[in-house]
Amino acid sequence: MPASIDQLLKVCREVIAPLVRADGGELYIVAVEPDHLTLHLAGACSGCPGAMLTARAVIEPAVLAVAPSARVVVTNGMRVPDGASPVQ
Repeated sequence: MPASIDQLLKVCREVIAPLVRADGGELYIVAVEPDHLTLHLAGACSGCPGAMLTARAVIEPAVLAVAPSARVVVTNGMRVPDGASPVQ
């Protein structure tokens, strides 16, 4: 059974965003569906060599803990995708 969008938003808000902010980064939600989540890392994460490590070691496990079958896509860069929403 896919996770609810609320569960995905909650893990973004309460787990992932604070960790990203602690390193001076910004987290944006580009798209969210019960079985697919696209996030964008900006701020200090733009072009950081560790951004993909953060995606694989922090973001993906946090999302998959609530949505084991979800596809997680993480991009990074200074240009935030159109329509993306910052996670506060």
